[in-house]
Amino acid sequence: MESTAQLAKKAIELRPTERIRLVEAILYSLDKPDADIEKSWIAEAEARYEAYKRGEIDAIDWDEIRKRYER
Repeated sequence: MESTAQLAKKAIELRPTERIRLVEAILYSLDKPDADIEKSWIAEAEARYEAYKRGEIDAIDWDEIRKRYER
C-alpha cells in the first residue's frame, strides 16, 4: 500500500475537479450516520412542527434570521 505522502503527491497532480471528487469521497467515507441520532433529530423536528401547528411556538421569517447573522 502506498504511503499517505505518496497518495497526497498523486492527488495534488489531479485536475481540480478530480481533487474535489476525491475529497468528497474521503469525507463521505468518514461520515457514518448514527441511526439513533437520526431518529432523535426526526422526532425533535416533528415535535417542534406539531407545537408550531398548535400555536405553542412561533416561527421567525428566514429573511429576519438571515439579517441577524449577516456581516
